[in-house]
Amino acid sequence: MKSPQLFDLTGKTALVTGGGRGLGKGLAIGLAEAGADIVLASRNVEACQRVAATIEGMGRRAWAFSADVSNLDAIDRLVDESLRAASRIDILVNNAAFAWGAPLLEHTPTDWDRVFDLNLRGLFFLSQRVAAHMIEAGGGNIIHISSMAALRGASDALEPSIAYTTSKGALHTLTRDMAIKLAPHAIRVNAIAPGAFDTEMLNYLKSEPERYRAFLDRMPLDRVGQDDDAKGAVVYLASAASAFVTGQILVVDGGWSVQTS
Repeated sequence: MKSPQLFDLTGKTALVTGGGRGLGKGLAIGLAEAGADIVLASRNVEACQRVAATIEGMGRRAWAFSADVSNLDAIDRLVDESLRAASRIDILVNNAAFAWGAPLLEHTPTDWDRVFDLNLRGLFFLSQRVAAHMIEAGGGNIIHISSMAALRGASDALEPSIAYTTSKGALHTLTRDMAIKLAPHAIRVNAIAPGAFDTEMLNYLKSEPERYRAFLDRMPLDRVGQDDDAKGAVVYLASAASAFVTGQILVVDGGWSVQTS
C-alpha cells in the first residue's frame, strides 16, 4: 500500500462526540476530509447540525444527534440512532468532556462526579457499547481525547482543575487496558493528549495580550495548536497508517509537556 492510501478513510464511518465545536469540530472535519462519513453528537445538536452541513458540502454523509454522554440511557439511544442512520461505526472518537475549574480545597463531591460521569464513566460505557458492535463487524478503532495536563502537576494558580486532570490520567490507564482487552477482536485503542489549541477555551487569555504572550513563552514551538495539528493526529490514529499502533498516548502539545522551565 502506498503512503497516501494508508491515510484514506473512504468507506469508514466515524462517531465523534462533542463534535459541534472546538477541537471536536476540527477532528470531525479532518476525518471527513480523509474520506469518512461522520456521526456528530453533543448536547448542542444545533452546533452539530452546522458541522454536519459543512461535511455534507464536502461530499460526505453526516448526521447530527443530541446526546448527553454522561447519561447511560442517552448512550444507548445514540448508538442505536447512529447504527440506524449509518449502519456501521468503524471509528469512535471520544472527545466530549467537562472541565470544572476550582482550587483543590473548593472541589465538591458534586463537581467531582460531574467531571467523572462524562470524562470517564460515560466514555467507558459508550466505548463498551460501540466495541460490542465493532466485534460483530470484525474490528474497529477507538480514539480517546485526553489532555497533556494529565502528564504533570500544576499549581492551582495555573490549572485549578484537579478533577479534570485526574480523569484524564485515569483515561490513559483505561486506554492501555482497553487496547489489550480488545486487541484479539481487531480493535485498536489509542488516545490523543492535546495541549493548548486555538479554540473558544483560549478566548479568556487572548483578550489579555500580555498574559497571552507570557502563555506562549511557555510553548517551545511558540504557538498554540491549530486545526491541522489535530486533524493530522486523528487521521493517523484512525487510519491504516497506524495499523501497528495500539495502547498509545499521542501527545500533541508543541513540546509543552517536556518543557522543564
